[in-house]
Amino acid sequence: MPQPVNILHLHSTFNLGGKEARAVRLMNVWGDRARHTIVSGMPDQLGARDAIARGVKYEIAQDPPPLTGRPSVARFEAIARYMRRFDLVLTYNWGAIDGVMARRVFSKGLPPLVHHEDGFNSDEAKGLKVERNLYRRIALPAAHAMVVPSETLHRIAMDIWKQPVGRVHRIVNGISTGTYGGKPVANAIPGLKRKPGEVVVGTLAGLRAVKDLPALVRAVGGCSSRIRLVIVGEGPEREAILDAAELMGLSDRLVMPGFLPEPHRYIGLFDILALSSRSEQFPIAVIEGMAAGLPIAAPGVGDIRSMVSDPNMPYIVDYTSEVRLRDSIETLARDPKLRAALGAENRKKAVAEYDESVMIARYAGLYEAAMGRPGAFS
Repeated sequence: MPQPVNILHLHSTFNLGGKEARAVRLMNVWGDRARHTIVSGMPDQLGARDAIARGVKYEIAQDPPPLTGRPSVARFEAIARYMRRFDLVLTYNWGAIDGVMARRVFSKGLPPLVHHEDGFNSDEAKGLKVERNLYRRIALPAAHAMVVPSETLHRIAMDIWKQPVGRVHRIVNGISTGTYGGKPVANAIPGLKRKPGEVVVGTLAGLRAVKDLPALVRAVGGCSSRIRLVIVGEGPEREAILDAAELMGLSDRLVMPGFLPEPHRYIGLFDILALSSRSEQFPIAVIEGMAAGLPIAAPGVGDIRSMVSDPNMPYIVDYTSEVRLRDSIETLARDPKLRAALGAENRKKAVAEYDESVMIARYAGLYEAAMGRPGAFS
């Protein structure tokens, strides 16, 4: 058997969000063909490791060089030294861009690096920062390739970060759509007890400011239908969400079970999947909801409007309007036949366009090409 590929993952945070879910899925698929070292720029944000399958060889790095701080030659040199022991380095988002810069400054003897950009935090949700754009332009030539999931990010990479055509690869996120077609497990969400006549609105999200989940609480709280809201995820915004629920008189109808693995087991317990993010690109939660046969109510950020089926498009609204999000949720909550029809169209599109088999093959091919090791993940 060939020697396993030794991969270093540099994450801004390793709580379970879209990029982490995809990275973990690839780790699980490749099994013993790779071993992984994971660095989180926020060392206490490690919730995604609970989704790593048994038997996958990985470690959480202990005392790695810091990914954040004032740029300095000494810090870049320390990061570069750390990277030398690996066959491949994968960096994710702005919080790991100093790993790319370290390779730009100290390239000799370093392994190939592939950088992934999946979206922006709340500080860039309304506009990109000029200094970060310039920093990326300087750093990114050190990457063998750059991967983005959305058309929006592809345009930004080409037009603003000035990356050449051959370096930028758009690989849409995918999931195992076949696992989402079955009946959900009735008690898979702790604390969820549906009362007669209730509609369950749910979301899967890291509890971060950019997801603006208090806005979702306010939108649901403004509906006249009987709705129970389920927010699956963990993160620093939990108290802000609870405070919003208390102000809206929604505390007794809000369920927050924390992180739950295997969404295919429980997402079908929702009647509607809703998002309230200020910024997204190609969110996996939307694909999961579509694969489970749910209608989607969400802001029209990133590629969301083009992701859903055509009949679902009217329920994707202006991201600045909580009122319009509320109205989308209310319309769907009142009409079970509409929910079923939209859900069927969404599932059809998810199966046809967003199954993970294509995604996995494209990532394997890109990483193998970067290392010059064809078949390494076969």
